[in-house]
Amino acid sequence: MRNDLTITLAVLAFSGNLSAQAAPATPASAAPGQAGGTVGLNDLPPAVKATVEAETRNAALKSVSREHENGKTVYELESVVDGRTRDLMIDSAGKVYLIEEQVDLDKAPTAVTSVLERSGRIVKLESVTTRGQTHYEGHVRTKAGKTIAIEIAADGKPITP
Repeated sequence: MRNDLTITLAVLAFSGNLSAQAAPATPASAAPGQAGGTVGLNDLPPAVKATVEAETRNAALKSVSREHENGKTVYELESVVDGRTRDLMIDSAGKVYLIEEQVDLDKAPTAVTSVLERSGRIVKLESVTTRGQTHYEGHVRTKAGKTIAIEIAADGKPITP
């Protein structure tokens, strides 16, 4: 979710430097208890399972996957709430540390949409909240037809990796 190429393209596209790339998380097929791949609710640690159940009470659960980030096992919860995507990253203790939520363009800060529109047509916008700090990730289709992701603060300033 957060550790893919589109994240790094965020500011790099804005600044005109598209040479750097982020290292992806490590998903793969996995047996219960191992990192990587989609997992069933019954294969989750109790604290993670409780968080998943609480966070999907009013949502459609798409998937839960086990990943490795910075040497630790974490869980990605993908869901849909009121027709919008909502993804969470959960640590092995069951604490949510990152939330990505799809945002309607008319509800986004004007500073954010203005900057994104300079790069092309906005095809998707998400708010990204990490440990209480919120910024935005816009997926923009450029005039050249490429879709890029741009990370931007609520005040319209680009976020550098």
